[in-house]
Amino acid sequence: MSQSQADRFHALHKGSQVLVLPNAWDAASAALMADAGAAAVATSSAAVAWARGYADGDALPVAALIDVVAGISRSISVPLSADIEGGYTDDFSELAETVKAVIGAGAVGINLEDGRRDPDLHARKVAAARAAADQAGVNLFINARTDVYLAGLAEGEAALDETLRRAALYAQAGASGIFVPLPIDETLLSTLAAGIPLPLNAMGRPGMPSAKRLGELGVRRLSSATGPFNAAYGAMLAGTRTFLESGDTTGYAAFGKDLPNLNARFG
Repeated sequence: MSQSQADRFHALHKGSQVLVLPNAWDAASAALMADAGAAAVATSSAAVAWARGYADGDALPVAALIDVVAGISRSISVPLSADIEGGYTDDFSELAETVKAVIGAGAVGINLEDGRRDPDLHARKVAAARAAADQAGVNLFINARTDVYLAGLAEGEAALDETLRRAALYAQAGASGIFVPLPIDETLLSTLAAGIPLPLNAMGRPGMPSAKRLGELGVRRLSSATGPFNAAYGAMLAGTRTFLESGDTTGYAAFGKDLPNLNARFG
């Protein structure tokens, strides 16, 4: 990891072009995404947790997270952002150590979500993460996620007002960007982008406007979330069902026919 990678990642959020950011869960998925042309790669906390046999929601051991980040960082040359859920703790000292470990493993960005936590507490956690990154000498991109819409904490104008309030609070605490998952309505996305003082991250889901259109609306980053994981494991499940029913492996062959030689890739 280098400060130049961190600077590069920050730069990808500037200008009018949307950073289309695929979410990986291990070294192989990240390598394929980078080789496909991704300007940067991020992890999906849910996908990483599921791949390790844990539920999403701060259940993954931090050591497992660091192992995943280190493996991905070793396998790609583009900037890497790590989704650290809610930080796996509300203790500021523990959070600081996790942030330093993530940076040490090769990440130049993090996602840090508020979930159902008190927003004032989350702002203090953002500040703690920023202080830890400063101590590590890295201009970490802290993407502060607010789950007002995703968790259904409010509706209509109240949801918009609360999201904008939290975004301002997290920006003041040291966030670099704001992630608002769930909204896909163009008017709402445009209003959020105009009202949030930092780059806005949207979450890809059916019905989301194109990346070009999102750029016109003011959105600066689009995450794939669990989409790649679901696609990969959905294909594996379908192929396995066919194999178990008849011993036929043509499904596996069809789904995997375009994969490169991964042994050569990692060799």
